[in-house]
Amino acid sequence: MKVKVAASLMCADLARLGDEMKKLERGGIDLFHFDIMDGHFVPNLMLGPLILESLRDKTSLPFDAHLQITNPEKYIDRFAEVGSNIVSVHVEVCHSLHRVIDVIKNKGMKASVALNPATPLSSVEYVLAEVDMVLLMTVEPGYAGQAFIPAVVPKIKRLREIIEEKKLNIDVEVDGNINKKTVPQVLSAGANVLVAGTSSIFSGEKDLEKATRSFRKICGLDSSEKH
Repeated sequence: MKVKVAASLMCADLARLGDEMKKLERGGIDLFHFDIMDGHFVPNLMLGPLILESLRDKTSLPFDAHLQITNPEKYIDRFAEVGSNIVSVHVEVCHSLHRVIDVIKNKGMKASVALNPATPLSSVEYVLAEVDMVLLMTVEPGYAGQAFIPAVVPKIKRLREIIEEKKLNIDVEVDGNINKKTVPQVLSAGANVLVAGTSSIFSGEKDLEKATRSFRKICGLDSSEKH
């Protein structure tokens, strides 16, 4: 699977998101990752559909909406309206996961299922043939800057093995303290979509374009391979 880098916009300068996105795009970012948090499923409030709507005309790159919210099925239509290309819903809060996946796909978006570190792969194996991506959290969802959980690495490896055994074409996305130390671990385990946040491209480097190019090199990529 082609390796792609997603910029976690909750880690960007929220007052200058449009400008930040242009710099990230020049640096070779592949997609933009939006963490949508409701203060219920996770202990934080962050972003929302209006943010995506205000930024949709700033770029043609895919929007990856990670819904860290309860009752995600109530908001699928809205995230379709504002231009989401991929929607991730957490298996922990979906009582009718198959039905929610169908709704996402019927709205013309790619469907992804997300799992917290302690959630077993068995909870999503029955829908793997229906989804485009699986998002494995490598930290507890809710806040940026947490420590990477090494126990997730074997989980990534096993997921990739299952995907290959079933001969499926599914991206494996990882989110949480993905940096120069953890990139080799997750890539070798089988992840191919890496969410970059405060421990990588937003770690303090003022030149976001340069930081993005540097991170892509860590991932074994260069600008000629983007998108």
